[in-house]
Amino acid sequence: MGRVAIVTGGTRGIGAAICTRLKEDGFAVAANYGGDEAKAAEFTKETGIPSYKWDVSDFDACVAGCKQVAADLGPVDVVVNNAGITRDATMRKMDHDGWQKVLDVNLGGCFNMSKAVWNTMLERGYGRIVNIGSINGQAGQYGQVNYAAAKSGIHGFTKALAQEGASKGITVNAIAPGYIDTDMVAAVPANVLEKIVARIPVGRLGHAEEIARGVAFLVAEDAGFVTGSTLSINGGQHMY
Repeated sequence: MGRVAIVTGGTRGIGAAICTRLKEDGFAVAANYGGDEAKAAEFTKETGIPSYKWDVSDFDACVAGCKQVAADLGPVDVVVNNAGITRDATMRKMDHDGWQKVLDVNLGGCFNMSKAVWNTMLERGYGRIVNIGSINGQAGQYGQVNYAAAKSGIHGFTKALAQEGASKGITVNAIAPGYIDTDMVAAVPANVLEKIVARIPVGRLGHAEEIARGVAFLVAEDAGFVTGSTLSINGGQHMY
């Protein structure tokens, strides 16, 4: 059996594409999800990739979930922190719960999952962690102070943790996607989406499979000299 990978938010959108790509590359993949059991069951039926439900903002749930995956598939070699939510509002209208929940899931989830597997990775002298940030964590976005702060925090988290793992065989990198043709982007009003696409030099939205390709590169065994990096995949919209 190949290396074992956990992808959070792995049963839909970018996460589903990452899971599928890693399975094609020979990984034993576990797809974490937080809510939609019907969608998770459909994903598992279609792909053969087992799905595991837990809330990434709950530290104890992350520890238990990772232990269950290890028991079922083997020690965890790769974690892709992809789970994320939005609660968009201007500062005037954003309440504290809308701020905190986005921080807890998007940024807190990175800590919880990384912490849950870190000691085992240190003991085994190998690990790959990839954190999914965002173009809006690099450039900011109106009405997204919570989301932009969380995603920006992911980039700093990545650089700091990479320094801890570098001499231990553990790499920690990030990917900052631009606007990708997922359900989240599909919910954007058509007139707004048209303006967004007009600002992307390549003239289109990205595809989830293009993010998955970046993850596949970063988690490869021969990518050990790449750590602390943020790979921007945004069609040239923000050059950072």
